Amino acid sequence: MDFVRDRSATLKMALALTCVVLAVELAGGLVSHSLALLSDAGHVLTDVFALGLAWFAVAQASRPADKRRSYGYHRVSILAALVNSVVLIVIVLAIGFEALRRLANPEPVQGGIVIVAALVGIAINTFVAFGLSGDPQNLNMRAALLHVTGDIGASLGVVMAGAVILLTGWLYIDPLLSIAIAVLIAFGAWRIVRETVNMLMEGTPRDIDLAAVTSEITGTGLISSMHDLHVWALSSDETALSVHVVVEDCELGEAEHVVRDLETRLCDRFAIGHTTIQVESCHPCGEIDHGAGAHNHPHDHVRVISSVTRPPAEGSVAPPR
Repeated sequence: MDFVRDRSATLKMALALTCVVLAVELAGGLVSHSLALLSDAGHVLTDVFALGLAWFAVAQASRPADKRRSYGYHRVSILAALVNSVVLIVIVLAIGFEALRRLANPEPVQGGIVIVAALVGIAINTFVAFGLSGDPQNLNMRAALLHVTGDIGASLGVVMAGAVILLTGWLYIDPLLSIAIAVLIAFGAWRIVRETVNMLMEGTPRDIDLAAVTSEITGTGLISSMHDLHVWALSSDETALSVHVVVEDCELGEAEHVVRDLETRLCDRFAIGHTTIQVESCHPCGEIDHGAGAHNHPHDHVRVISSVTRPPAEGSVAPPR
């Protein structure tokens, strides 16, 4: 639980400092009439939203499993990252619309104010980024870090734009840079959307080699074959696996030792912490269709049992044949 508390403390600090950046850049953008600086402030606003959601997600992920959520609340972090990305895309559209309007009708911009406000944002966001970079495996933390690092790059561009306006008076640099910032935001948002959708679809995590997992399982002593293998992500740092393994004829204790050994090796090599391994020997179900919507166990015996005519209870009248 210490790492959860560390994440929470880091996110709280990042959220407070990012609010300071938002206030500085918003005020600077309004005073200087710079769309580039206001675009950067819009990005920072999504940072505030992202960090707030990330903080909430960390708190939710620490909640224990219950009757309604048997796996716990790890997936809240995935939902938070997806919401953050969708909000970024909306911001991109708004920036693009305003940039096109200003390309048609440039507005005067005070370059000096733009430079000072952007430099303040760079200094604070750099400090925040270092704090968030200590947990690269957590998708929600990575999404928050993406917001902050993207804003650092955008702020550097804003400084350059302010210098160009201050030295040359070329106003078109302001909406042009805003479009570049929008592209930068959109690229990062799409990466997070793609990864979170894969998780919500229970796709195989991109860092898991399914062929290597299969080889690890089939290479285990006493296991003759396997089927119905599934590997999916509960969250960005929690991976689950389920599989049916067919073992040679052996004692129950031996089969259990095989399962425990396999669980350990899957955890050590692939960081798969949640494993469900079904052992089969006399009645393997490998010939059953395990495709989408199919059951992993036969129902023929159920139909046979239900068709058997039970003898009438004592004192009752048997139904006519």
